[in-house]
Amino acid sequence: MEKYKDIINLPHKQSVKRPRMSLLDRAAQFAPFAALTGYDDAIKETGRLTGEKIELSEEDLNLLNMKYQLLVDRLYEEHEVEFTYFVPDVAKNGGTYVTKQGIVKKVDDFERMITLYDGTKILMDEDQSGEGPIGGRFCD
Repeated sequence: MEKYKDIINLPHKQSVKRPRMSLLDRAAQFAPFAALTGYDDAIKETGRLTGEKIELSEEDLNLLNMKYQLLVDRLYEEHEVEFTYFVPDVAKNGGTYVTKQGIVKKVDDFERMITLYDGTKILMDEDQSGEGPIGGRFCD
């Protein structure tokens, strides 16, 4: 400290021509430079995995139709049922399989759609579950 004794208490000089830089602007000078806007997002999207939809055989489709008929016959009982179905990805090819539990509210044969009480709509042709009645299992 003895070495800088003569200057240690001198006032800090500020420019009279230029305004003082804000702390936010000063910090921005040291932020990483992104030469390609959106490049990091594109890399993450490319690395995100999606699955392929399994195509059912004729025998599996017949079994699935029998399960749906059983569901229609037992609709009034309001059992909780578990479904596994394919949801296509909106951004790229493929998608994911989702498992959903709920009580069936309505089965629409014309549109081939199952509606659960929570509002979830499942296309009958998308259901891939293989266990129990109605493309899944009764959970009660």
